[in-house]
Amino acid sequence: MSEVRIAAETRTEFGKGAARKIRRADKVPAVLYGHGIDPKHLTLPGHEVLLALRTANVLIRLQGDGVDELALPKGVQRDPIKGFVEHVDLLLVKRGEKVTVEIPVTTTGDVNSEGLLDQQLVSIAVEAEATHIPTGVEVDVEGLTVGSVITAGDLKLPKGATLTADPETVIIQVNAKPTEEPTAEAEAAEGEAAEVGAGESAEAAE
Repeated sequence: MSEVRIAAETRTEFGKGAARKIRRADKVPAVLYGHGIDPKHLTLPGHEVLLALRTANVLIRLQGDGVDELALPKGVQRDPIKGFVEHVDLLLVKRGEKVTVEIPVTTTGDVNSEGLLDQQLVSIAVEAEATHIPTGVEVDVEGLTVGSVITAGDLKLPKGATLTADPETVIIQVNAKPTEEPTAEAEAAEGEAAEVGAGESAEAAE
């Protein structure tokens, strides 16, 4: 995984008022913590942060103002309406260090035509080197039949990644497609047809 370099400024003003002032300048307040250090309060450029966070588990190189560290986003607060980043918690990491992260699970192929794919988890927890976090894991579901189940232990993880989730956790299962039940309109139409048929039979008997 490549690093994304982001300029960092240390900040000494805290509180909601200071945070609003930072955001008005199109910047993001952040906190860097980990490895027993005192938390470092930073200000980051908003647009660069927004672009970086489009990549899951992005590795960020913070540089500037006495800071030169590698970090992983561990908590992101967004505006619930506009979606912009309001605050970021960053975990300090070192090269060669193992970290536990969630990586996305995606599927390829199509299950048997009689089955319905049910993906119960879209990500899975793994341990990997901080500078070599896999982008995700793919599961081939081509031709799986009704009743098939894929657990976390069945996943073929990328090299260097170790499963930390319970291996018995169900990731994917294939269910039978639900049978179509007649709608109220269809049932009414069938009832009318039956009445018409009965009436015709009675007329014929007369």
